Amino acid sequence: MENQNAVPNDASLGRQLTALTIGMDHLERQLSRGHGVLDSEGLVPIYLGDELVPPMALSDWDAVHTELNDLERQVAQYPAGARRTFLDDMLRSLRTATRLFEGEVLSFREKLEGLVGVPAQPISDEELLEMHGQLSGLLDRTGLRHGTLAERIGRWEEERALESGQLEPVFTELMAEAQRRTDARIYPTGDYTMRLNALRDVPFTARCNFSQGQMDLNVDLKFTRAAIKHLVCHEVFPGHSTQLLYTRDKAASGESTADVLLCTANAVTGCVQEGIGDQGVELIDWIEHEDDAVHAQLRRVRSASATSAAWYQMGENWSEDRVMDFLKRYSFGQQPWMEGRIRFASYSFRGPFIASYWFGNEAVREVRERLSAEQWPAFIETLYGQMHSPRSLRMFGS
Repeated sequence: MENQNAVPNDASLGRQLTALTIGMDHLERQLSRGHGVLDSEGLVPIYLGDELVPPMALSDWDAVHTELNDLERQVAQYPAGARRTFLDDMLRSLRTATRLFEGEVLSFREKLEGLVGVPAQPISDEELLEMHGQLSGLLDRTGLRHGTLAERIGRWEEERALESGQLEPVFTELMAEAQRRTDARIYPTGDYTMRLNALRDVPFTARCNFSQGQMDLNVDLKFTRAAIKHLVCHEVFPGHSTQLLYTRDKAASGESTADVLLCTANAVTGCVQEGIGDQGVELIDWIEHEDDAVHAQLRRVRSASATSAAWYQMGENWSEDRVMDFLKRYSFGQQPWMEGRIRFASYSFRGPFIASYWFGNEAVREVRERLSAEQWPAFIETLYGQMHSPRSLRMFGS
């Protein structure tokens, strides 16, 4: 008699989870015709597994709930550990997404906890002010010691801002070095490259447009060399593009379960995806100048501030004027960036994912900082070759 309590075949479950998620993506696109809670982006914006795992045929959201129930029964047989933790978090995320696709109205708290898989709370003012103090110390080392912190940050960005004509050559130069370092420390990326694509009036700073082979850049903003370095690492090497290349190859070879193909999903997986991107410079050991350290801390301040601002805007119903004042006082962001954060937070489905940058960065950073040299290969395989939520990633090495 078959053992009803046997642990399921993980490779088979990974394929089922992937087929269901892509099937949900197709169903949402079919039913909403680009006008649902996700607009035209879809549940899985970039999927490279069409030839490996086709979408599950789903007729309606009741069928999705039935499939989720089946997966939950199987996952309940897994032993405690990182894989079980991720699968629990992923199924909760997909269940929350399904409820939203069905038209259910959920609170911002429910979306953060269920869909994104992060705490529904702001970063405390005390933490933000502590980060301000650390940033002030880094600015001191660059010679910017006088004036308010906002004034010093403004001078630092203005003095180092690239002219528009410098953006593409600096991008190309930095991408080549980032690729060299990524090939050495993370994964050989072959002849893959990206070109720079300038955009205006968009709610994001930059975006990995993998299918078009380009990094979209919001040129309404001013960028330092350190900022472009970070964006190259976040979007291309060793960030989103590298993760897509790695997961495609490892899923095809069978070295990873098929669910790694869901690395771009608008689900709990999004946190670690953004964490890889935001930790990209550190992952390839590329902090080489005081400006890199300043930008890394400034980015951390802005990520935390944006996470808090989104909570105040959508969780506590602050007015946009009040949210803008908060961002000015705590993030020191450029005006188009702050406007973009407010716009981003207001999106029904994608809005709560603004928190994925902060919580994803912290999860990847915390694990990276406690690694020994001997653990590095296993960490890279775990980070890129498996799917994780922040909770499951933090279990690395335990």
